[in-house]
Amino acid sequence: MINDIQKDAESRMKKSLDALHANFNKIRTGRAHSSILDSVTVEYYGSQVPLNQVASVNVEDARTLSVVPWEQNLVPKIEKAIMTSDLGLNPSSAGNVIRVPMPMLTEETRKGYIKQARSEAENARVAVRNVRRDANNDIKALLKEKEISEDEQHRAEDAIQKLTDKYIAEIDKQLEVKEHDLMQV
Repeated sequence: MINDIQKDAESRMKKSLDALHANFNKIRTGRAHSSILDSVTVEYYGSQVPLNQVASVNVEDARTLSVVPWEQNLVPKIEKAIMTSDLGLNPSSAGNVIRVPMPMLTEETRKGYIKQARSEAENARVAVRNVRRDANNDIKALLKEKEISEDEQHRAEDAIQKLTDKYIAEIDKQLEVKEHDLMQV
């Protein structure tokens, strides 16, 4: 019983950490990174599909991405999709290749991205704490139904707290790395 609660709590905390990692990838740094375009969708035969399903996205150099569509007729659609995304990028096509230069980040933009990163990290911390609360409520319910003793309850709650501390420390570490990336010129 208690082991199931702990395993469930750990898997949910891991999912919160994975979601934070995905959200951090959407916050662009000054360097080119192919995951920046993960949120871009392109209209392909009447439906919206992710860019990486209709083209290959590669890092050409530190400040440029190259997008090579698998079909020639997708070049204008991909260009339009990148322009209309909220990423602030201006692609240019040369034949079959679309180049996406990464503009330099201003100090103000960097601070805005850091604020966004801190907000995402706080949301992840809240999610982890909510998982802890749910797990502790499940443990208290077991105690109330007299399926476990008070000693077992305290040990289980301590284990859940250690798990929470571990994941919050990992969130803080990822935030520190992201802030460092954002502040590099």
